[in-house]
Amino acid sequence: MNRKELMEAITTNKDLNHLTKKDVEAVFTTAMDVIKKTVKKGEDVSLIGFGTFTKIKRKARNGINPSTGEKIKIKAKTLPKFRPGKEWKDMM
Repeated sequence: MNRKELMEAITTNKDLNHLTKKDVEAVFTTAMDVIKKTVKKGEDVSLIGFGTFTKIKRKARNGINPSTGEKIKIKAKTLPKFRPGKEWKDMM
């Protein structure tokens, strides 16, 4: 399912069919922006039953280029991480 299909599924929900696609898109975009900005600041976003969005830091490390066998240095970086909630894990 892609973003467009998700928006369509939300607008066809019988409890939310009073919302237009434009309304759903605005709410979804705003929610995603808030999650991104909050995690970027270093705070977690926990959605009970769904999961938690966090920010992790990877240390610099040495690696090997698989095609040449040459040793390379991999820079430290910060990445987003998602941990599914218990309810979601149990459903799977």
